[in-house]
Amino acid sequence: MIFDIKLIREFYSEFENKMNAIKKTINRPLTLTEKVLFSHLASSLNNFERGKDYVNFYPDRVAMQDATAQMALLQFLQAGRSQSAVPATVHCDHLIQAEIGAIKDLDNAKKANKEVYDFLESVCQKYDIGFWKPGAGIIHQVILENYAFPGGLMIGTDSHTVNAGGLGMVAIGVGGADAVDVMVGLPWELKFPKIIGVELTGKLSGWTSPKDIILKLAGILTVKGGTDCIIEYFGDGTKYISCTGKGTICNMGAEIGATTSIFPYDEKMAKYLISTNREEVAKLANQNQSHLQADPEVLANPGNYFDQIIKINLSELEPHINGPFTPDKAWPLSQFAQAVKKYGYPEDMEVGLIGSCTNSSYEDLDRAASIARQAIEKDLKVKSEFTITPGSELVRYTVERDGQLDLFEKIGGVVLANACGPCIGQWKRHRKEGEKNSIITSFNRNFAKRNDGNPLTHAFVASPEIVTAFVLSGKLTFNPETDYLINENGEKVRLEPPTGEELPKDGFEVEDLGYIEPNKSSEQIDIKVNQSSDRLQLLTPFEKFDADLFCNLKLLIKVDGKCTTDHISMAGPWLKYRGHLENISQNLLIGAINKFNGKTNSVRNQLDDNYGEVPVVAKAYKESGIGSIVIGDENYGEGSSREHAAMEPRFLGVRAVIVKSFARIHETNLKKQGVLACTFKNKEDYSKILESDNFEIKGLSEFCPNSELILIANHENGEVSKIPLMHTYNKTQIDWFYSGSALNLIRESN
Repeated sequence: MIFDIKLIREFYSEFENKMNAIKKTINRPLTLTEKVLFSHLASSLNNFERGKDYVNFYPDRVAMQDATAQMALLQFLQAGRSQSAVPATVHCDHLIQAEIGAIKDLDNAKKANKEVYDFLESVCQKYDIGFWKPGAGIIHQVILENYAFPGGLMIGTDSHTVNAGGLGMVAIGVGGADAVDVMVGLPWELKFPKIIGVELTGKLSGWTSPKDIILKLAGILTVKGGTDCIIEYFGDGTKYISCTGKGTICNMGAEIGATTSIFPYDEKMAKYLISTNREEVAKLANQNQSHLQADPEVLANPGNYFDQIIKINLSELEPHINGPFTPDKAWPLSQFAQAVKKYGYPEDMEVGLIGSCTNSSYEDLDRAASIARQAIEKDLKVKSEFTITPGSELVRYTVERDGQLDLFEKIGGVVLANACGPCIGQWKRHRKEGEKNSIITSFNRNFAKRNDGNPLTHAFVASPEIVTAFVLSGKLTFNPETDYLINENGEKVRLEPPTGEELPKDGFEVEDLGYIEPNKSSEQIDIKVNQSSDRLQLLTPFEKFDADLFCNLKLLIKVDGKCTTDHISMAGPWLKYRGHLENISQNLLIGAINKFNGKTNSVRNQLDDNYGEVPVVAKAYKESGIGSIVIGDENYGEGSSREHAAMEPRFLGVRAVIVKSFARIHETNLKKQGVLACTFKNKEDYSKILESDNFEIKGLSEFCPNSELILIANHENGEVSKIPLMHTYNKTQIDWFYSGSALNLIRESN
């Protein structure tokens, strides 16, 4: 069975004519990004101004993972629809905690999360949504194997939805409210992105892998260099990279803030489609190949068509290790040992973890297994703990059949469930907290506390091959390209560069994909939520705009430095409350650093002049009928797409979030939930905000695109600061704001 085949056939049957009409109207060569976006427009075609104009699109499909799907579907239940307007799926991958091993951990998750899984499955059955059971695999790997197709447009309630760019798709991470828009049949709005062209030349070899391309690019662009941009890869170097390798590169585009990333369609993608039993899709894409890559004129003169050009010579690229605490601190392997010593990173490596949505393909595991095979042959044993996370049941079953899992286990590796696990903090790690230590992963993010909740865990990101080599040394200062290891016989041995197959020679094989089709008799299905549940809670609409709500505001917190969605709404143990807004709001901003005392989860309560936990103080203001504001630094809301980071402040009475700059998804999520999202016109005004200020926001009754708002800060000494604010709201978004949320507007229209 090929999922969405009717949709895909219709798409390609119209694609040629659409492209001809688009080129006639635009009358210039087009990048691949423009071809995909223009072919999905919900409005008339125009030469949109990149980075400025808001444009409406009709995505082909929606994907949701179990943690974010809960809130997305709770919102969808209020929208008044009988089924999803587009193909949609839910994937149960986030709620499985890694502790012992795949079988036991999956069994524990099914018991602990039964209420949530039953809820998600019942909603899927009733509203014509595909359901992927716990253990089926990580959403992005499953999407690449079953749903992604070249030239398509998809949104997903996870920031790493962008993984599907490895199969030539524009796939964008969004909040649940955006997903609801599309599922009810409305167009989806996006600021037309700028386009960064990354030209790849040469060919990877030795220890260097596709992961190293994005690790290097993260060092070039930093965590916000791709904000409001799509990264489009081109050049001869692209054709040597496997489809799943391309997916790895696109996946971590989320770590540089990119809206998404995309590769041109090529033979590697065709082979992957055929290998995953989608030969018909490959044939259709082959017939449209010229439209699934940038025009020749663009490739000949890229500087005329991209907003920025970056060149990477793959033949000269070194393996990289990025971190700690941020994914853009990039170290070439040859410089990493020196950096470890210079900055005092813990040299002993306690755990190496491979897999995750970024690096869990057949090729990833086969190349890592080639290192394990060498270890057995050369009498080497692991010096660190070692975990392996397959990306899907399709991959797991196949690598078990082909022997890679056996190699990992023979050197001391533990195979975890086909789930996110330690990558998102779902890791019951058996060690003392509060001690400095180092781990290396093939994951994508390495924020403080991200993996195990310990702020002193130094997490580094590398390719699966490098991680596997490092567990045989147990030292961060090891360089597999140049250093020897001492085996069990006291002999000096060297590791050879990894090797591996892109795709299994005998094809993929699986007994149970883990997919459940929607019920054709959906009217018989009741969606029930127990009122006493601590996991699920039906939503109550947020209140509409009232100018009085923006007077006499208190400062909840002035955040110092990096504030990701992990800081705003932590994952890990809090994932269990993703379907219960009141309960999960108890983690609001508990990881953010207060500018005034340098502490986390400690802010001044102006009602009693004592310091308290952030959610406790927010709740005290709310119960007293007082609104609050949050002040933030640069790239506020970096990281995950989780809309809980926007819904929680809204639920606890935060009226406005005012920062130096926003990450794209979080700014949109705030707008969707009716929270005023603004930036300082002059970033220096951040310093004018004092701990005991009272605030008022002027100009909201005349709120319109490009209007200027004024934050009135009444200081304790009687002085007043009038601080100009900027915003990016358009007319539709202002309607969301006045209605109280985007969902309120949908509900009213239905």
